[in-house]
Amino acid sequence: MRRLWLVAAVFGSVSAAHAADLSDLPVLRGGFTDGLSRTSQNWEGFYVGGQFGFATTDIDFSHAPKSMTDFMLRNSILQAPVGGWSLLPKNHVQSTGFGAYVGKNWQLYDAVMGVEANYSYMNNIASSASDSMTRILDGETAPTGHTYTYVTTLGGGASLKLKDYATFRGRVGWDGGDFMPYAFAGLAIGRAEVSRFATVSYIKHDDYDTSVTVGGVTTTTHHQDTIDTGAWASTEQRANAFMYGWTAGIGIEYAICGNFLIRGEWEHVGFSNVKDITVGLNNFRVGGGYKF
Repeated sequence: MRRLWLVAAVFGSVSAAHAADLSDLPVLRGGFTDGLSRTSQNWEGFYVGGQFGFATTDIDFSHAPKSMTDFMLRNSILQAPVGGWSLLPKNHVQSTGFGAYVGKNWQLYDAVMGVEANYSYMNNIASSASDSMTRILDGETAPTGHTYTYVTTLGGGASLKLKDYATFRGRVGWDGGDFMPYAFAGLAIGRAEVSRFATVSYIKHDDYDTSVTVGGVTTTTHHQDTIDTGAWASTEQRANAFMYGWTAGIGIEYAICGNFLIRGEWEHVGFSNVKDITVGLNNFRVGGGYKF
């Protein structure tokens, strides 16, 4: 029994000494983990910057004369069908632009949240279209044996030039060290030069048949009488028409030399109708800024 106690005491002292040596190993002190950890960047604070971009834009003129023809044909049988005609095409244009932005970030652990105001001046987002079309439309209920029809012609044209726009958006990003991917969404307001014109004319016909019997032979003759005509024209022009809409997109920001930032992003903007013309654009931009 005495020998067993002696062996146990020796083994315990050796184990304690060995554990003390192990505590000095770098792997247990966390010495090897420093090389595996990423460097966290402080994204919090105000920032400003400038940007340059390339935009692809769809300008939909198809119903540009609608509100004008609705007014000219108001309270008539022609108002609804003519107002639904797609007279003009949707045009696709491309342009470069430049601008500036200012914002502020708040950071909570790896999450980065912020607000930003962004302005873009567009170099040459402009397009125009014109066309005309004629259709035969059914008229009012006519007397028995008669049919009323309207030979209706719609003509029109429109042009739009997007001068500039601003967006006010919220951002959510992730702290990836020296880089931060982010997504954003918000409101947009644009300024455009818009003009359009519309012409409407019709000829109202009364179609009917008459029959004459001579010597037991009946001859039927078709008649088409013109019983009414009408014509209208209207023109509108605005040097500064404001458009309102929404924006959303994604991007990535990279920190260099401390507080200097570079970014690349894709932004989509959809504007509501201005003079019955809709505008949607995709802007691909690069920029550089400074965080205070």
